[in-house]
Amino acid sequence: MLAQLLLNGLVTGLVLALPALALTLIFGILKFPNFAIGGMLTMGAYLAWVFNTLAGLPLLVATVLAAGSLALVAVLCDMAAFAHLRDRGAITLLVASIGLSFVLENICRFAFGNDARNFDIAVARPIRWQGLRVNHEQLVTVAAVLGCLALLYLLLRLTPLGRAMRAMADNASLAAVRGIDQTRVTRITWVIIGVLTALAGVLVGLDRAIDPLLGWNYQINMFAAAILGGLGSVLGAVVGALIIGVVEEVATLVLPINYRQAIAFLAIVLLLLFRPHGLFGRRAIRK
Repeated sequence: MLAQLLLNGLVTGLVLALPALALTLIFGILKFPNFAIGGMLTMGAYLAWVFNTLAGLPLLVATVLAAGSLALVAVLCDMAAFAHLRDRGAITLLVASIGLSFVLENICRFAFGNDARNFDIAVARPIRWQGLRVNHEQLVTVAAVLGCLALLYLLLRLTPLGRAMRAMADNASLAAVRGIDQTRVTRITWVIIGVLTALAGVLVGLDRAIDPLLGWNYQINMFAAAILGGLGSVLGAVVGALIIGVVEEVATLVLPINYRQAIAFLAIVLLLLFRPHGLFGRRAIRK
C-alpha cells in the first residue's frame, strides 16, 4: 500500500514539476508570480483534445501541435498585456495575470462547455510489477517529464540562450548593458512556458477528465511546489513538486482524500514562517 502511494506520489510530482518550472522561470526572469499558469494549463489540455479528438490525430502529434499553439498564445498574451505593464511592478503584473487566467479559462468554457472531455486513446490494462500497479499513462508521464527536464537543463546550462536567461535572472540591468536582447529572451521564455504548460495539461488530461477548472484545481499545488523549492530555482521547483506529490499521496493514509490539498496550504504556511526563500532559493538582499 505504501509503495503504491509512493509511486503515485512521484508520478504526480513529476506532472506538477512542469507548471512549477514554468512559474519559477517567469518569476526568475520577469520577477512576478504568474497566476495565468492555471488558465494556460487548461487551454493546453483543450488544444490537445481538439487536435486529438476532433481532428483525429494521434495524441503525440496532438501534443506537439498543442505545445506550439500554446507557445504562440503565451507570446501573444505577453505582447498584448504584460509587455505594456513591465515597468509598473510585480503587483500590477500579478493582477494582470489573474485576469488573464480568468480570460483563458472562460474562453475554454465558452468554446467547449462545462462537460468533461477525454482523449481518444486506447484503453490498456495496467502492468503488475512487484505488487505495484503501474498504468501506461504513468510510464508515459515519467518518460515525457524526464526527457523534458533533461532538455531544459541542457538548454539552460550549455547554450548561449540559457546563459542569457540566467544573466537576466541574476541582474537584468547588467545583462542589458552587456548587450543581451531582453525582448528576444523574454519572448523565448514565454515559448518555453507555453510548451511546458501544454505538456503538463496533456499529462493531467491523461490522468483525469478535462474540464474548464482543470488548471485551477492544480493552481495551489503549483505555487506550493515552486515556493517550497524556492521561487527562481529550477532545481527547487522539481524537488518541491516531488515533495508535494509524495506527501499528498501518503497523507491519504490518515486524511480523507478530499483534504489532501490542505497539505499544499500547510507547506506554504510553514515555509513562509521558517524559510521564506525556500529550500533552494536565495535570501533576498535589502538595500
